[in-house]
Amino acid sequence: MAGNNCYTIVEYFGGDDGYRCGYCKNEKGNFSHGMWSHTMTVQDYQDLIDRGWRRSGKYVYKPIMNKTCCPQYTIRCHAAKFQPTKSHKKILKKINKYICKGVLPKESEPGELMDSVCEVEGPQEPSKGMECAITDIQKEEAEFPAATNVELNEADVTPTVSEPPRKEPGSVLDGRATATAPKPGIGLDPNRPPCRKAKDLRKERRHQKEQLKHSGVGVSSTLTTSPPTATQTNQTKTLEDFLTATCPDSSSHCLEFRRFLCDSPLEAEYSVDGPEMGYGSFHQQYWLDGQIVAVGVIDILPTCVSSVYLYYHPDFAFLSLGSYSALREIAFTRQLQKSSPKLSHYYMGFYIHSCPKMRYKGQYRPSELLCPETYVWVTIEQCLPHLENSRYARFNPNPDEGDARVLKDVGRALVLHRRTVMPYAVYSRKQKGSRDETEVREYASLVGQNCAERILLYRA
Repeated sequence: MAGNNCYTIVEYFGGDDGYRCGYCKNEKGNFSHGMWSHTMTVQDYQDLIDRGWRRSGKYVYKPIMNKTCCPQYTIRCHAAKFQPTKSHKKILKKINKYICKGVLPKESEPGELMDSVCEVEGPQEPSKGMECAITDIQKEEAEFPAATNVELNEADVTPTVSEPPRKEPGSVLDGRATATAPKPGIGLDPNRPPCRKAKDLRKERRHQKEQLKHSGVGVSSTLTTSPPTATQTNQTKTLEDFLTATCPDSSSHCLEFRRFLCDSPLEAEYSVDGPEMGYGSFHQQYWLDGQIVAVGVIDILPTCVSSVYLYYHPDFAFLSLGSYSALREIAFTRQLQKSSPKLSHYYMGFYIHSCPKMRYKGQYRPSELLCPETYVWVTIEQCLPHLENSRYARFNPNPDEGDARVLKDVGRALVLHRRTVMPYAVYSRKQKGSRDETEVREYASLVGQNCAERILLYRA
């Protein structure tokens, strides 16, 4: 990781003033602590996001959870255990159909808006022809003038709604008036088995499986006698199976994926047991038929991949590139974990239960929310009942447990004064009559002991 001479340097701004909330539109209801990061190590940022902080460019902020109108809880997904839901599979199939066959979504689907995992406070790999590269991003940025910065406070996410089956022209379901009436005197076909409810069929199958288990016969052996149905095949497919599905050479479109190192406050770092491309911030570019259609920004940190922004071309919103890129990034996290076992989580930013359009992040499971008081991770299933009762909630079930990583001795916090690094205790002695101890104490409690003893708090 970083050498001993690498420091994070920040200026702390506090969080007394309220400002406009992008979620509920309250003009003065959004409160957060903020600090400007001149430079930051990946380990320090990892520790900060594990205490509820989040970066928007070089600005790092932490919502004041018990005061802000829309509490924002840090959420992470366990990438290795992730299984795509039915709606996720639907998006992946839609992308593959468009790439391989040029099939556009049906007319009943155009209203799906961009659903991304990027954050409101701040200014997200393909099935055919994928390319990966790491290089300087600055010369590439000029090639994407038509990009749109996704802002989730502007209702960019719509909840998944299950649609009724589409009716095909000429089918019996289209209208009974046009269907041919049965001839008089002819009833049900005696050669066909009687109709049975699907619920009864499911009960019978379960009963048969139970009998097989008790008789010592493996269930799987009975399923191999006949080829698997489409439904069975889908249930066994992994996320990678969908993403790596190959298309024929005659495909209608070609989707490419490229990764570039990009500018951010995070210092690029390399480790022998880390990912091949190192740690830091990266652009992921999505190219469709030679045209760039989306750019995602991610931070690769010691134990996670953190999603930052997503920019997309508005003409391709029908492809649900936000959800698609999130699935890509989960698969990318799983790929990195093979060489870096500690890198096991995918951070999606903030989960905002009080904003229904932001609850979609809870669909990427298994996921956890960060307790805003003790900074321990709690499964989202345990958190949701608390959030149904109150916008702000403590998730840790132990009422006696507090912040285990709080800095008790503020004198040990490091500060940078006149280009000299020193503990705050030394600084306060040199600056007789200094009145900033309250601010420094607040800052130290927010960043925790690890960061307070490593990060340099700038003092003019």
